[in-house]
Amino acid sequence: MSFLSRFRGQVIAFPLAALAALAMLAISEASYQDATSSLDRLGERATARAKLNDLVKSVIDAETGQRGYLLTDRAEYLKPYEQAIGESHELLTWLNAYYARDPQVAPTMTELANETEAKLSELATTIALHDRPGGTGWRELLLSDIGREKMERLRTLGERLIDHETTQVEVGRRSVYETLWLNRIGVSAMAAISLLALFMYLRQSATLDRALADEAQRVAGERDRLEQEVLARTAQLRELAQHLQTIREDERSRLARELHDELGALLTAAKLDVARLKSRLGGAPSADATERLAHLNEALNGGIALTRRIIEDLRPSSLSNLGLVAALEILLREFSSRSEIQVVENLAPVEVSPAAQLTIYRLVQEALTNVLKYAKASEVVVSLQPSAEGGATVAVRDNGIGFDVGAPRLARHGLIGMRYRVEADGGSMRLESTPGAGTLIEATLPPAPPRGVDGDGSAALAAAAEA
Repeated sequence: MSFLSRFRGQVIAFPLAALAALAMLAISEASYQDATSSLDRLGERATARAKLNDLVKSVIDAETGQRGYLLTDRAEYLKPYEQAIGESHELLTWLNAYYARDPQVAPTMTELANETEAKLSELATTIALHDRPGGTGWRELLLSDIGREKMERLRTLGERLIDHETTQVEVGRRSVYETLWLNRIGVSAMAAISLLALFMYLRQSATLDRALADEAQRVAGERDRLEQEVLARTAQLRELAQHLQTIREDERSRLARELHDELGALLTAAKLDVARLKSRLGGAPSADATERLAHLNEALNGGIALTRRIIEDLRPSSLSNLGLVAALEILLREFSSRSEIQVVENLAPVEVSPAAQLTIYRLVQEALTNVLKYAKASEVVVSLQPSAEGGATVAVRDNGIGFDVGAPRLARHGLIGMRYRVEADGGSMRLESTPGAGTLIEATLPPAPPRGVDGDGSAALAAAAEA
């Protein structure tokens, strides 16, 4: 992002640098092509000059071999003559092909080829006359000026072509120099433009860095402000959750008292009335009356038991009267008998505050409710042990179907309520679950304050419940 921001900020520098780079690339490529073409042509022209000199030399060598043979009648002089003849024909073939591409001097080359062939023909004719028995015409042909004139003409044409190649070589050299000069100018211009682009880039980068620093400072300030606000709102939510939990427990206590004092009294009075009514019937009451009284008595007993269970769920009296471990044992025993799920308990006394004891009890109660509703488990392990810090660690693990903790779920209000309740008491909660591998809910709560706590906190809890 930083590089892209810098790139977007260079409104002039980068386009200018790109344009200069393209221009330099075009100039360099054109210069390279022109220079290589000129050097190739210079090489060919140097070769052409050498072959022109070789052609004249070969004709001279052929003439020298012919003269040696004519003067000495020795056949070994014919070997250099024949070799020179072969080289001359090879040189003529190359030169004809080379000068065919240059219309300006092609006629001169044609004339040179004709003169060469004529000279070679004159040498061959002289040798043929010499080899003829009794022939003396070769002397007259040799002493005539025909051979000298042809040789002079051949040299003149060769020098003319060599001068042409020399001129063209000079032109090619000037072209190479001009190309190199142009390339030098292009490199210098590119260097100047690159320095200008670098200067503009550095200046723009410095401006962008200052702007980014200011923006980063502003964002950091805004982030700090938002973090403080989030912390404040989180603290408010935690206090609100704790307040709602307190109100909820107070309301449960009030409902439990109302049920105990009102409904419990009514059911007890009704049961006493049934017993009094049965005693007044005396003698042998009818079978129908006896059946109805028995049914009424069973209904009253069921109502009293239901009322006691509802009161116990609303306000666990065993927690304030017997302590946390005993209350959990009763809760687990009732859960196992009601759900037919095997419960394995590992409970030890812990030193936590009365509020934390109630939180542990409610957490286990909510976890067992979730196991019964969703887990489809056959076994639940409940553990309560002192933590390393002196508080308590409670864990509920089942072997049910589990779930994906990262997947969104609608029915997680109970888990969220557990977490808020534990955190409101200064603790922490951990949830682990994998589809097909069960679920673990583990919470750690701090130790009880050293002031105003006795034993397992049952007296304080009872006082809080009464308040």
